[in-house]
Amino acid sequence: MKRLFAYLHPFFGRMSVGLAIKVAGTLVELALPYILGMILDEIIVTYASSGDTRGGLSAILLWGGLMAVCAVAALVFNIVANRMAAHVAKDVATAIRHDLFDSTMRLSCAQADAFTVPSLESRLTSDTYNVHHMVGMMQRLGVRAPILLAGGLLITLALDSVLTLVMFSVMPLIVLTVYIVSKRGVPLYRRSQQSGDAMVRVVREDAQGIRVIKALSRKEYEQGRYEAVNEQLVHDGMKASANMSISNPLINLFLNVGLVAVMFVGAIRVNSGLCQPGTIISFIQYFTILSNALLSITRIFMMFTKGTASMNRICEVLDAKGQDACESASEGAMALPESADRYISFENVTFSYRGKTDNAHNISFNLPRGGTLGIIGATGSGKTTLLSLLMRFYQIPKDSGTIRIGGKDIRTMTPAELRSRFGIAMQNDFLYAGTIEDNIRFGRDISHEQVVHAATMAQAHEFISKLADGYDHKLTVKGTNLSGGQKQRLLIARALAGSPDILVLDDASSALDYKTDAALRSALREDEVINRATTVIVAQRVSSIKHADLILVMDQGAIIGHGTHDHLSETCPVYREIAESQMGGAILE
Repeated sequence: MKRLFAYLHPFFGRMSVGLAIKVAGTLVELALPYILGMILDEIIVTYASSGDTRGGLSAILLWGGLMAVCAVAALVFNIVANRMAAHVAKDVATAIRHDLFDSTMRLSCAQADAFTVPSLESRLTSDTYNVHHMVGMMQRLGVRAPILLAGGLLITLALDSVLTLVMFSVMPLIVLTVYIVSKRGVPLYRRSQQSGDAMVRVVREDAQGIRVIKALSRKEYEQGRYEAVNEQLVHDGMKASANMSISNPLINLFLNVGLVAVMFVGAIRVNSGLCQPGTIISFIQYFTILSNALLSITRIFMMFTKGTASMNRICEVLDAKGQDACESASEGAMALPESADRYISFENVTFSYRGKTDNAHNISFNLPRGGTLGIIGATGSGKTTLLSLLMRFYQIPKDSGTIRIGGKDIRTMTPAELRSRFGIAMQNDFLYAGTIEDNIRFGRDISHEQVVHAATMAQAHEFISKLADGYDHKLTVKGTNLSGGQKQRLLIARALAGSPDILVLDDASSALDYKTDAALRSALREDEVINRATTVIVAQRVSSIKHADLILVMDQGAIIGHGTHDHLSETCPVYREIAESQMGGAILE
């Protein structure tokens, strides 16, 4: 909870004012039963015995008016304090949400894989809501309930110490109940939140794959999968709620037992002349106030339990070391002078996602500045893994080789320094709800002319210009109102628009027909700026990488062939087989 207090610190001044108002309203509220008891035991009795009816009525109206003023003052004070508490809770939750999203964006791919996307979504939504609710409730009830409890006990002690001790006899049982229930609640709520993550994952997968589900008539299967995680969530949620719901009935039972005992002992004391009936009435009202205060404290503990579990989950992401830090240059990572043929260099790189089987094994190659690298191989051969390592989406251990760009070990670069060199288009990249121009620009300082030029090179300008609103055409989420080939051309245009130093195309033309693919490659070769960029192409088509300066043939994470197209056609049976299966040995343009 130290992290939560750090977020609350900037609002301590506003919270102090709100809490002071809340304290004033609560103290005024505590005075009401005391004034009522005084009216019954002193004013009415005194003026009744003296026979001064008019004076008694005036005194009753005076003190009754004071009660009305106190009631209105308590109402106003509580409303003002509650509004201030709501504003503080909103601002704190906003700050937490901002930092949580920022930390999420800084996570490495390995960290994101470990947390899982549904869990990160849940932490950004339901967990921040729970913390928001907890902060607001702690300000509204966290001050009022203890003051009502402590103040009520002090006043009842002053009214009748014997009855107070009778009432106080049930307090240890109530405190023990709250402690046990709260201690059991944290792990139960955490398990319930994990079940919520699982349900979000299934919903997310089904929403993204709705077309496939309908096409293959798998609605019943997916319904069953959803029902399984939903039932687990219900089970865990019911278990957590059942644990917390025990507290209210038990506390009510103890309070009712205490109330019966107070009324029984009070009747005896009134009959014995040891206290007045007005005192008993005031005492019962204070007992009601104390009961409500205890129930409020129970609610606080329930919300605190849920909020604590949520804040712990949020802190796991906030405390995760992202990719902002770069390693200091060690002996093995010292920068080397950039040579003409070694702009991108892999030196004996080995990598495993889970630390068991190598997904990339002893990878070594050099690519000159302005050169083109083609990577081809079967599905799962390690093609995309090489790109992930090159862009440092995943970090290679210090003893597992070195990747250099311009002679500099990429582990010594900040993410901004490294990624600013790249323009990348991936096969399954995303488009967001917005205009075509906004999706190509992607928040960068790029002019409309640059956007059009990039779209023209990517063979997208033709279909964009045919739309009624052109580059202002609104895309739906994930660009579902475009064809697959149109989406890929927009993604390629996005990669080209920034005039990158290194252009990465990860199977980005798989949905393009051969004619469009050939026109795209021709446009890239003819553009002076892009032609100077170093290009890395992952492809399934030999035609897409035929003109590359260096082609890597991958199989099970290892390079089984490297060289030019002509060299590999003669020396690498796997490459030759791929070429012959696609084009009968002849690469068509």
